[in-house]
Amino acid sequence: MISYVVTKTKVINEKYHRFLDRNFPRFYVLYTIFTKGLRMLWADAKKARRIKANMLKHNIKFHQLSYREMEHLRQFRRDVIKCLFLGIVSIPPFANYLVFLLMYLFPRQLLIRHFWTPKQQTDFLDIYHAVRKQSHPEILTCLERTIPVISDAGLRWHLTELCSKAQRGTQPAVNDILVLRECFSNHPLGMNHLQALQLKVLSRAMLLTPHLPPFLLRSRLKNHTTVIHQLDKALAKLGIGELTSQEVKSACYLRGLNSTHIAEDRCRTWLGEWLQISCSLKEAELSLLLHNVVLFSTNYTGTRHLSEPWSGWHCPTVM
Repeated sequence: MISYVVTKTKVINEKYHRFLDRNFPRFYVLYTIFTKGLRMLWADAKKARRIKANMLKHNIKFHQLSYREMEHLRQFRRDVIKCLFLGIVSIPPFANYLVFLLMYLFPRQLLIRHFWTPKQQTDFLDIYHAVRKQSHPEILTCLERTIPVISDAGLRWHLTELCSKAQRGTQPAVNDILVLRECFSNHPLGMNHLQALQLKVLSRAMLLTPHLPPFLLRSRLKNHTTVIHQLDKALAKLGIGELTSQEVKSACYLRGLNSTHIAEDRCRTWLGEWLQISCSLKEAELSLLLHNVVLFSTNYTGTRHLSEPWSGWHCPTVM
């Protein structure tokens, strides 16, 4: 009896899908994306719950997880936060109709990646990168203004050279970045010494909202950079060769590189050099990793359209 009911339900469901596809093709596309998105979100929630349960059971901290587990929790947390607005708006009676309208009109701002079409995924990544790219000149200007304040003549010269390379469109080498570790661990570029303007432009570069008091901006940047540093250590342990193409591109995008149109091999090369820098830094030097999002990505030679757009990534969101 149960098998008969299940079979009949599947037949009716298939007929319903064919009816929508034939008579309302545009609506059917949205319906398919929405239902598929719900299934993916539910699967993400179950996986996140399993990871959390395992952490509690074995007393495991976030930084002790595997790379994929850390990345899943990081992305799922951001997805949930983005969904909170729609959840709050839909609480009043009949507000669900308004929610559906808002979702249709503002998919990038209100929906997570599971509910985007493949074209929207590529377009929205380009839009997000354009937002953070606008902050790059301001960040470089802030760096130039701090050069006279640096007491060590050698560090002043190296930072001047690095800023000049960035302005000339030259990609810096790994050693060009690492030689400045001391400069970014103390005054004036250490994380605890950054000025309000620097915190705001760096927040935009990290796709974090700049419209918060300086102490909150500093705290969020610290937390965000620390998570990336922990992810880098876990990824170095796993090995870049173990990542799929989508995982590589997602990892590059999170770290400031617009990987939507870059060939996979160039993404792997860039990510490998990024890890050399990140894994050489101590906690007190994480301001350099934060600035590296701009310094190491803005002039990468692979950032012109070298390959077809890709899908299946995890998209950071402005929060």
